[in-house]
Amino acid sequence: MGGYGGQGRRTQAERDAITVEIGYALASAVFAAAVVFGAVAGPALLFDLPGPAKTWLVRAGLVLAPVLFAARVISVLVHFRPGAQPSQPGRTSPDS
Repeated sequence: MGGYGGQGRRTQAERDAITVEIGYALASAVFAAAVVFGAVAGPALLFDLPGPAKTWLVRAGLVLAPVLFAARVISVLVHFRPGAQPSQPGRTSPDS
């Protein structure tokens, strides 16, 4: 039974790489979500807008930020493959 990808137990280096990748995914997702929330809801919070416009912008920011957070985390973690190495290190195309 069980190790990751049928390879048995993970090495410390693999566990460290996964930890770093998870940290990067979370940090970059928080930053991206904050930027989107600020861009969408920022004008409503900075300027004196009419009630419906202010409410709509803040709610849109509150919906978009967590959606972007989740999408960013999933995107980073799906693209991470522990131990993946290029088949031909140093080569940029199959015919080189």
